[in-house]
Parts: sequence; structure tokens; C-alpha cells
Amino acid sequence: MNHQASPRTDDPLRLFADYLRVTGVAHTQAEPAGLPELRGRRLGLLNGSSWVTLWSTYFGRRFLPGAHLVNIGNEAVQIAFMEAHEQGLPCPPQSNVDAFVRYAHDLVNLAHVDAVLITCSTMNRAYRAVEASLAGQGVPVIQIDQPMMQRAVEIGGHALVIATHGPTVGSTQALLRETAESAGKALSFGGLTLEAAWHQLAAGDVDGHNDTLARAIRAHLARERTDSVVLAQLSMSALLLSYPDPLAEFGIPVLTSAQCGFERVREILTTLNRHKPQPKS
Repeated sequence: MNHQASPRTDDPLRLFADYLRVTGVAHTQAEPAGLPELRGRRLGLLNGSSWVTLWSTYFGRRFLPGAHLVNIGNEAVQIAFMEAHEQGLPCPPQSNVDAFVRYAHDLVNLAHVDAVLITCSTMNRAYRAVEASLAGQGVPVIQIDQPMMQRAVEIGGHALVIATHGPTVGSTQALLRETAESAGKALSFGGLTLEAAWHQLAAGDVDGHNDTLARAIRAHLARERTDSVVLAQLSMSALLLSYPDPLAEFGIPVLTSAQCGFERVREILTTLNRHKPQPKS
């Protein structure tokens, strides 16, 4: 199977223009517009692959208007944990965790970020190592899935955890289990892996990806009582583009790391801003 989709050639000028409108280019100034309490703050986005930068930046700008977003991460990280998963080795491999620690230091030492957000679900196992490595530097570390897991635990009952990428499954379910145990609350959950949706996304069929997720959620709800749905990966937050109000659409909370994670980051950056002068307009 050819996993590399052919680029669109019908309107490449629009493709590049739209891409740059989302990502922008590197700069040192505060963002020109946004919430006053976020302008002047830099958030380091520690990604598990370079292609997900579009997700990190789009949803970051949506939920953190005014924050300066700085991305790091590359395809080598994702290839390494995909190969480890395929070979039945520990996933993510320790080499990936070590790489995330190095990348986190680059974000702090080179870009002087105010906080670091780990956006990769498969790499949530790197959280403690990154946090320990940055201890004492005054830079909070957030794992993007953690607020989503906390929300699922608060809702309680039975959760459905959906993933589209095999290497993510173990890390996501482990984090949900740990979150429930830490809160001292009982939470049952079932898992569903939709590899077809992953292949649709890889081919650029975002509509098809979202439709596959929606149909799976509805089918599950027709069979089994469920109190919440947890979408395991940041890439799956594309569902919000088709269904901006999942509660109204599906009748139960459908939790995404984009919304839960970035909203938590907003709380943290806003608190930090109480002690930092605001940029001049």
C-alpha cells in the first residue's frame, strides 16, 4: 500500500496561502491580536510527528487566541514508535522518551516558552521524564490527554475510548486507568480501534474520517449504555470540524484532547500572566 497521498495540484497557491494563514512563520513579537491575558505568552507544542503541527496550531489558535505557539517534533519519533509497536517491543521506546526530554529543553532554552504541552497520545508516557527534567525552571508541563481523562472520570459511569492508530491504544487506556485510580473513583471503559479512519485521514479524506467516527459512535450507543466517549488522539479532534457540538449530535459528551487540553493550558497561562507585564498594543 502506498501511504503517501499525492498532493493536490489544482490550486497550489491557495494550498500554500491557507497553510500559512494557519501556521504563520517564525517571529519574536507577541501575536498581533487575541486575548490580552494570553498575548505575550509562548506555548511550546511537543508533537509526536511533524504533520500534526497543523492540528496543534489550528486548535491552539482556536482555544488560545493570542498565545504564541512554538512547535517541535518530527516524523522520526512516530516512525520509531510505530516500528516498536509492529515488533511487539515496548511502546513508546525509551529512545523516544529521551528525544522528548531533549526537545523540551530546546523549547525552553531556545524559544523561552512559558509552558510545554505534550500533544502526542502515544508519547504520554514521556510526561514524567519531561516534567522531572524541567523541574526548577518554572515551566509547567501539560499532557494534552490528561484534562480529557479527568473529565471522563468526573462524568463517571462507562466510557468508550476510541483510537484510530494502534500504537496509541495502550498509552491512552493506561492514562485513563491511572487517572481514575488517582482520583479514587471507579470508571469502567471499553476500547474501539478504527484503523480505517486512520487510513482515510492519511489519504486526506477528513470528511470520511469524521464520518467513520460518527457512525461508530452511533452504532455503539445503539448497542450499549455509555456515559462518555473519549477520542484518543489529537488528530481525531477533526471530528469537531464536522460536529462542532458533539453533545447535541450524539446525546453524550464526546471528549477531545484539543478542547479539553487547550482549555486547561489557557487556565495555566492565564494564571502565569498575573505575574508578567502585558505586551503593548
